[in-house]
Amino acid sequence: MLADHDLVVVIDFGAQYAQLIARRVREAGVYSEIMPHSASAERILERKPAAIILSGGPQSVYAENSPHIHPAIFDAGVPVMGICYGFQEMAAAMGGVVAKTGLSEFGRTPVEVDEAGALLEGCTGATVWMSHGDSVTSAPEGFTPLAHTAGAAVAAYENTTKRMAGVQWHPEVLHSDIGQQVIENFLVKIAGCSQDWQASSIVDEAVAAVKKKVGSKKVLCALSGGVDSMVAAAIVQKAIGDQLTCVYVDHGLQRKGESDQVEKDFVEITGAKLVVKDVSDRFLAKLAGVIDPEAKRKAIGNEFIRVFEDTAREIADADGIDFLVQGTLYPDVVESGGGEGAANIKSHHNVGGLPEDMQFQLIEPLRTLFKDEVRAAGMQLGLPEKLVYRHPFPGPGLGIRIIGEVTRERLDILREADFIAREELTKAGLDRSIWQFPVVLLADVRSVGVQGDGRTYGHPIVLRPVTSEDAMTADWGRLPYEVLEKMSTRITNEVREVNRVVVDITSKPPATIEWE
Repeated sequence: MLADHDLVVVIDFGAQYAQLIARRVREAGVYSEIMPHSASAERILERKPAAIILSGGPQSVYAENSPHIHPAIFDAGVPVMGICYGFQEMAAAMGGVVAKTGLSEFGRTPVEVDEAGALLEGCTGATVWMSHGDSVTSAPEGFTPLAHTAGAAVAAYENTTKRMAGVQWHPEVLHSDIGQQVIENFLVKIAGCSQDWQASSIVDEAVAAVKKKVGSKKVLCALSGGVDSMVAAAIVQKAIGDQLTCVYVDHGLQRKGESDQVEKDFVEITGAKLVVKDVSDRFLAKLAGVIDPEAKRKAIGNEFIRVFEDTAREIADADGIDFLVQGTLYPDVVESGGGEGAANIKSHHNVGGLPEDMQFQLIEPLRTLFKDEVRAAGMQLGLPEKLVYRHPFPGPGLGIRIIGEVTRERLDILREADFIAREELTKAGLDRSIWQFPVVLLADVRSVGVQGDGRTYGHPIVLRPVTSEDAMTADWGRLPYEVLEKMSTRITNEVREVNRVVVDITSKPPATIEWE
């Protein structure tokens, strides 16, 4: 179980990278969880952390109302690492000096290693990612300064006797050349953590937990076709077999071949019972005349709930169904304020907007995992790679990738264009390098074109290749021109209603990944 692994608690001071710190720790083979800076020392220490990492944050440690961690943390004998704001918080708490020097640093910054010590062992002068206006001008007594930059006289320090260390830069971001090395040095050389965590270990642990919780009762799972729900369902099916029934609601807003693929491949691999409800007419009726994006989402979400409730009543016998499987991930837990090591199985929670009064206990076997860890678990379970590494797909499906009213004709146009774009991406071997690839139909926009020596007045299609680690921030994917050319040529040749293909090259922020 998770209790058998060392735990690193990441204290969040409002950093945009707190989740990334937790992921980097896990990549180093050590399990991690996030807790807010407002947590009391007692709550933090009762988790029995093997180490604590203090995140960055947007404020100044000496400013009024700035966030602080209880000083007892520094006297508890637990190894502590500070990053950016956390580095300054530790320095101030331990008697060092933090000041505004007027030498701010943002972005890529050269760092000079003066003394490697344990923290910077194996690290030479490198480029790191900085984001600070304040600096540590004097390290606390007993702490050895290790590095400096043009704007930070003390850019890193350590006290191996107290097992404390820190850096001014952000080692968790990829722009820091020595970032992962620094994190691993702290975890192993200073904190003495065991590197025995791997995402696949969650499978056996989750299977055992489900068996214990469910016993001989029946379980229902709303299978969306996304990797999260499929992996969660596969874990539960491995635990309880035919006590599980999966329900796949075919709302008619899926990509081409998606329903068939889920029905065939998922059942073939897992042996799970699957009920497929083809209710596309119901959804199209609810979407008729709807243009506002939020109204679309609500219409789709509400109708999905009604269909799911109807199906649950249809398949329930006299004994009823007690449990519902949900593919909740750790980022969902953290963002909803629950990132404090909640149990893998809990008795009440909303599921994608499901009413709170639903009489289900929830099973959430993935709630401690990040997306990449879910994929690792899926591969261990033997799910097909094409399912495990599918690009994330929004719950409302193609309904929010049509700008304008959703109709069957428009869905068919977009389905074909989307299929062509994804097929060419796969042929080019670029599926893994692109996080998500929305293809958007500007249904209420027409542009003039020339096709077959004649004038056309067709729809534009927007390609939106995106790269990201967690979808919280994202950049547009730089696809090779020859790949874009093939996509454009095929779409305009094979989808007669389309005469123009454009590429969205906007990052997130300011844009979102989806258009609606």
